[in-house]
Amino acid sequence: MTIRFAFYGRVSTEDNQDPQASRNWQLARSRALIDKHGSVVEEYFDIGQSRSIPWKRRPAASQLLDVIREGARFEAVVIGEPQRAFYGNQYGLTFPVFVHYGIGLWVPEVGGAIDPDAEAHDLIMSVFGGMSKGERNRIKIRVRTAMAAQARVEGRFLGGRPPYGYRLADAGPHPNPAKAADGRQLRVLEPDPAAGPIVKRIYAEYLDGLGIFTIAEGLTRDGIACPSAHDPARNRHRSGAAWSKGAIRVILGNARYTGRQVWNKQRKDEVLVDVDDVALGHESRLRWNDRDAWVWSTDVVHEPLIGVDDFQNAQDMLAGGGRAKSRTRERVRRPYVLRGLVHCGVCERRMQGQWNHNRPYYRCRYPREYALANTVEHPGNVYVAEDDVLPALDGWLAGLFEPEQIERTVAAMVRSQPDARSDPAANDAARVVAECDAKLARYRAALEAGTDPALVAIWTAEVQAHRAAALARVRIRTRTQHDPMTEADIHQLIEALGDVRAVLGRAATDDRAAVYRQLGLRLTYAPELRTVRAAIEISAHSWGYGLCPRGDLNPHAR
Repeated sequence: MTIRFAFYGRVSTEDNQDPQASRNWQLARSRALIDKHGSVVEEYFDIGQSRSIPWKRRPAASQLLDVIREGARFEAVVIGEPQRAFYGNQYGLTFPVFVHYGIGLWVPEVGGAIDPDAEAHDLIMSVFGGMSKGERNRIKIRVRTAMAAQARVEGRFLGGRPPYGYRLADAGPHPNPAKAADGRQLRVLEPDPAAGPIVKRIYAEYLDGLGIFTIAEGLTRDGIACPSAHDPARNRHRSGAAWSKGAIRVILGNARYTGRQVWNKQRKDEVLVDVDDVALGHESRLRWNDRDAWVWSTDVVHEPLIGVDDFQNAQDMLAGGGRAKSRTRERVRRPYVLRGLVHCGVCERRMQGQWNHNRPYYRCRYPREYALANTVEHPGNVYVAEDDVLPALDGWLAGLFEPEQIERTVAAMVRSQPDARSDPAANDAARVVAECDAKLARYRAALEAGTDPALVAIWTAEVQAHRAAALARVRIRTRTQHDPMTEADIHQLIEALGDVRAVLGRAATDDRAAVYRQLGLRLTYAPELRTVRAAIEISAHSWGYGLCPRGDLNPHAR
C-alpha cells in the first residue's frame, strides 16, 4: 500500500539561515525515509518561527492541525528533524492529536513511524524535545555572554539603529573571518553633522533650566526635524510632525552620547500567553533593565557629544523633577475591548486607553506630548467612553445582517474579495525574485569574462540571500491564499454565527476584541461632532472576504 505523506518543517531566520536551503535538506531527509513507502503530497513549512512557539501558534503547523481535524488527504506526517519540529513538551501535546485522527508520524531518528504504544519511541521523542530546549538555552547564554564581553571590552557596536545624533561608519573588515571574507565591515558610531549639534543644544538648554516641553516647542518652532522626520525611511509608522516630550526625554537619558558603548538596557522576558492554558506557550516581552544591569564599555569608543559630568547632571535633574523615582506603580492590565482600534479624528493617531471612575475610556493628548508650535488646532484632551460606543457599534454590526440588509451585505462581501492573482505583496516578492535571477545571470557572465571570482562570490552571496527571502515570501503568500467564497458559503457562515448582537454581548472581553480585530474594525472619533465613524475590512484569512458598508455611530460621548 502506498502511503500519502504531508511534510512538515521549520526554519528560524534569526541566525540568517537560508529558508530555501533549510527546506530542501529537511525535505530530502524526509523523502529518504519514506521513499519505499510512499510520497509527499502536501507541504507545510514555517519560516521565521522560533522552535519555542507551540504548534497552535505557528502558521503552517496550525494549518496542518486544522487539515487533520477537518479530514486530511494524507495518512501520515513526516518531519526531517525532530529538534526543529518539537521543543520541550510540544511532542506530548501534539502527537495525541495525530493518534486521535489516525494520522501517523514518521521521524528519521526512529527509522520510520512512531508507535504510540512504544515506550521507547515516546522516550526518544521526549529526549529530542528536551535537547531542543537545552540547545536554544545554551545558544542564548553564549550569545548574551559574548555580546556583553564585546560591549564591555571592545566597545563594539552590536547592531540596531544608531541613536539620534549619530550615524554609522565603516571601521575596517569585520573581526569574524567568515564575515570579513564576505565583505562585511565593522561598524562604529560617528557624529551626524546635522543631528549632532541638536543633541548638544538639547542638553545645554536643559541644563540651563528649560523644561522638556519648552525645548520641544523651540526645536519645532525653529523648523528642526524631529528624529522620525530626520530619518523617515525607518520611521514610516510616525508622522514626524513635531518634537515630542518623549523624544527629548529619550535623548537626555541616552548614555551613548558620552562616547561609551552601552548594552543591555532592555531584556526579553518570556511570559505565558495564557496562564490558564499553558499549552499556548510563551511570548517575548521587552522590559527595561535597572541601570546597574547595563553593560558599559571600559573605554570611550566613539566621539562623544556630551561630557560625562553634563550627562550625570541631566540624569540627576530628570530624577529630581519626575515622580517615577519616588514611587513605584503596580501595573494592572485593564480590559479594553477596543484597544488599538479607536483613532482621533483630529490627528488620526490611535487613542490610548485610560481607566477613569472604574470605566474604560480612550483619550488623545497630542498637544500635551508634541510641540506643535501653534501649527495644528487640537483640543488639549479628547475623550470617549467605551461604554458609550459598544452598544451602538454592536447594533450597527448586527444591522448589517438583518433580513432586509443581508443580501446587500453578502453581495458587498462577494464583490470585495481580494483577487489572489493581483496580490501586491506576492507580485512584489515575485518581481524581486526575477530581478535577482537577472543579476545572477549577469554575475555568471562577468565571471566568464574574467572578473575576480572572490568579488563575484560576494555579489552572488548577497543576491542569493535576497532571492531566498523573496522566494519564501512568495511561497507564504501562495500557501495562505484562499479560494473566493460564494454567496452560499457566506450565507452558511452567517447562519452558523447566529444573532450577531447576542454573540458579541455574551462574549468574553478578549474574545470580543478578537472579533473586532478580525473584522478589521477602525473607529474614528470626531470630538467636535461627538460621533464615531466606523469602518470594517473583513479579514480574508479568517473569513475570505473584504470590505463591508461603512456607518456613523453616535455614542453621545462625553
